[in-house]
Formats: sequence, structure tokens, C-alpha cells
Amino acid sequence: MKSARLLSLMLGALTCSSVYAQDDMPKTTGQYTPDWESLSQWECPEWFKDAKFGIWAHWGPQCQAEDGDWYGRAMYMPGNGQHKYHVEHFGDPAEYGLKELCRDWTADNWQPKELIDLYKSVGARYFMTLANHHDNFDLWDSPYQEWNSVKIGPHRNIVGEWAEACREVGLPFGVSVHGAHTWTWLEPSQAYDGNLTEADGYELNPDGTEKWWRGLDPQELYAQRHPLSEKSDDGGAIHRQWDWEAGASIPDEAYRNKLMNRTLQLAYDYNPDIIYFDDTVLPFWGCDEQWGPEFLASYYNHRANSNGGQADVVITGKQMPDSIKRAMMWDVERGIPDRMQEEYWQTCTCIGQWHYDRNVYKKNKYKSAATVIRMLVDVISKNGNLLLSIPVRADGTIDEKEQKILADIKAWMDVNGESIYGTRVWSTFGEGPLAEAVNPMNAQGFNEGQKYTSADVRYVSKGDRIYATIMAWPEHTDLTLKSFAKDKEYLKGDIASVSLLGYGAIPYSINQDGLHLTLPAEPTNAIAPVIEIKVK
Repeated sequence: MKSARLLSLMLGALTCSSVYAQDDMPKTTGQYTPDWESLSQWECPEWFKDAKFGIWAHWGPQCQAEDGDWYGRAMYMPGNGQHKYHVEHFGDPAEYGLKELCRDWTADNWQPKELIDLYKSVGARYFMTLANHHDNFDLWDSPYQEWNSVKIGPHRNIVGEWAEACREVGLPFGVSVHGAHTWTWLEPSQAYDGNLTEADGYELNPDGTEKWWRGLDPQELYAQRHPLSEKSDDGGAIHRQWDWEAGASIPDEAYRNKLMNRTLQLAYDYNPDIIYFDDTVLPFWGCDEQWGPEFLASYYNHRANSNGGQADVVITGKQMPDSIKRAMMWDVERGIPDRMQEEYWQTCTCIGQWHYDRNVYKKNKYKSAATVIRMLVDVISKNGNLLLSIPVRADGTIDEKEQKILADIKAWMDVNGESIYGTRVWSTFGEGPLAEAVNPMNAQGFNEGQKYTSADVRYVSKGDRIYATIMAWPEHTDLTLKSFAKDKEYLKGDIASVSLLGYGAIPYSINQDGLHLTLPAEPTNAIAPVIEIKVK
């Protein structure tokens, strides 16, 4: 392990010793042009429709603190619990800031191949890594960003090693890009070390020693040499930092162009099957609405040109009009639409905080396997996929409670996976109290936490089979699936057989009221039993 790390350090030093890239990445031309009519030629690839379930490593230098999400911003905000934690554990953010977190995050125990093998065995059919977060630190050998994981911190190509591990086992690979909002997200750092420049790095420390970051430009990381965003309407201390059209400081052309270069190089060199943007529609939507279409056209052409004209990739964004959902994938954050969707979509959620949080671990606040499975079943019944983040500790490992949750997911998938993979929506997505309720989303999602019961049923289909998943084991053995009632006209054909996955055939009858089932007296599935209905 030590010799491998030494080799990685040497290679990293050689790789990053050259001058960082100055020329712009070329745009790839082809059948797609950067307008929504042309981009609407794109079709969701079959591999994504079949996959249904992916796992995400939302892991980067902010995990060094192991104190939860958005740490790189909140550490600079007095009165915030993460600021207090930072001062107690690391010191004044003016002296120990984000740049030091990046330096000290060394990921000593990270074994990507072992984790990918685990995730695939659990049932994940694709994997995604963080490529950069709002902290602006690139997790690959990035020629357009000197603050990257090959040059600083782990001295390893995080994206590259994840990608290699995925491709060794045939798992589609994705990257998530969050860098568009660093410009405003890191504004609180301006009161501390956020306005330092490369010239400041050549000044000696008070004790006469050189600064560790001598020769690096902090502005390449912080991007804060600009006026602050407007205050919120109520005069509060929280700056606008997300909405370019409502008072957020507008990123300059150089910043926008740099993110384009970084992201195109990432896409061309690592050829991901999924690119996830943590943005309303696409980066800079609302202040530069050509950035997104230009990137989409370039990457769609990149894939199509080498794949017989098929852009077999998925690019996601949030909060988009229906017309744009035909040109890319709609992602819902920590939420589920309350109705079936016409276009394929994805929800992203996490069993804890996006970045690792020791408090979630200590207080047993992780989502259970039952919660994850029920969300997955609900999501796929409405034409979606579930991307689940498993928080990774600073050293690159996952804790034993997360491992137990994954083992429980695997146990359910091993028996019931046929009702997940390769399925498509049925005539209706479900029945029961939650199917009839209205559950609107808040902004980009944030409506998860549904309390599923045995009265809630979700449906999918595959070939001549319909799968009905009961969201909890019923109290009574007699059960009626009302969606099979004659007046519903959802069932096309006659029923050939009915069975309970993991058990076998069960008694049934059908009449005007629906499909009547008799379950075993003893529960066979602690999370969500699945009924397989074969149709002639």
C-alpha cells in the first residue's frame, strides 16, 4: 500500500509539473446542434431504463471534517454549528481554510475496486462519483484546474480509479459536476482566506517559513475576487447563492469558460455514461443559457460519433420545463413525483448527509434498507431510477452501519430483483392511500419520507409478467389488488398464475372487485413482498 501510494505521488508530481492548459477544449460537432429542437433527438438509452438502481460516492475534501454537507461553506459562517466545529478542531478559518482541507484529505484507506465489487453485489447497476463539488476541487487529473486530487491531497486520480474499477466489472460509470455555484457558494470565505491570491503565497509566514501553497493561486479554487451577492429580501444574513436572476453575483465569462473546459475534458477523457449537473436545468441557467446546450451538443456528438449515431448517455439537471425533459434527464433531489411521468427521470437521495457526518452515524439516523427499497419500488413504478449515495468517510471507507444497510438491500434484491431490473411501467403505477394523495415537491424535490403501509401497492411490468409490490407485510393473509377490478380495464389478457417471489404459488381468484390473494400465514419478507402475476 505504501509503495503504491509513493508511486502515485511521483506520477502525480510528474503529471502536474507542466503549465496548466491555456487553449480551450474543442466542441465536438455532428448530428446535434446547440438548440433544444436538435437536442430533443436524444433518447434515453435502454441500459439506463433497465438499470433502475445506482450507487453514488458523494466524496471529496469536505469529508475530511466528517461533519456533514456544505461544510466548505458553513465553516466560514459564524453562528453555524459547522463553524464552531471547525474552530474547535482546526482553528481559525483564516488560517486553516478550505485549501487546507484539500491538502489534508489524503484518503489513505480508499480501495475503489473493493467498493465497486461490493456495490455491484448489492444490486447497483450503475455507479457515480463526485467529480467536483461547490468547493471547486477537481477529483481527477484536471489540466484546467490546478487544485485537483492528483496534485493536492490524495495525489490520486479519484475519477480515473473509480472509472477503471467500474469498467473492470462492466458497470456503467457516471460523474457529478457541481462547480457552477462556487462563485456564490464560497462568498462567506471572503471574510477569511477567500480573497488570497497567488502573490500572497510568496510572502513568508510569521516564523520565516514558506507557505505550503506557494506557487498555487487560491483564486483558482475560491473564485472570490468579486462583489458579494445581494442580501435576501428579508435582510437576513444568508446571501442569495443559487438564483442568478434574483440577486446572485453573476459569474464572469472567464469562470464560465473555465468550467466548460474542465467539464469537456472530463467528459472526453473519461467517457462517462452519466453526467449529473447539480443545477437548475444546466450550469449558469438564468445568466448564460447557451452554456448548457453547447455542452449537451458536444457530448452527445462525442458519444454518437463513436457509437453508430447513438448518444447512449444520460445527462441530468434539475427543475426543468417538460419540453427540456425530452432533451436530457430530469433529476429529483430527495423526492418522488406523486404521479407517473411520461419521460424517464431519476431521483437522487442519500442514506445520511451528502458528505459524511459522524453525528448521523452516532445517532443512528441513516435510512434503513426498508426505506431505500420502498423508495426504489415507488420510483420505478413512476418511470424513474433511484441513485443512492452511501457516504464515504474521510479515509475512503464506509462504516459498519452502512455495510449492514447494504447487506439488507442485497438480501431483498437477491430474492426480488427480477421485479426491479428491466421492468417498465404498467397501466397504473399503484393503489392505496399514498397513490391517491397529493405530495407536491419543494423546489428540486425534498418530498421524500413517505410512510408506506401494507395498503400501498406499486406495479411494474416485464414481458408477460406484472409485479405488484406490497409496501409492508399485511396484517391479514387475505389481500385484494383493486387495480385488477373489471371496471379498471388495466389487465390486458387472462391471468395464468400468481406467485409470491421467494415462496412460490399462492391461491388467487379474480372478480369484479379485483384480484384476491391469500398470503402465507407467516411473513416471508420483512420489507416489501412481491407478487408475480403471469398473464396469458
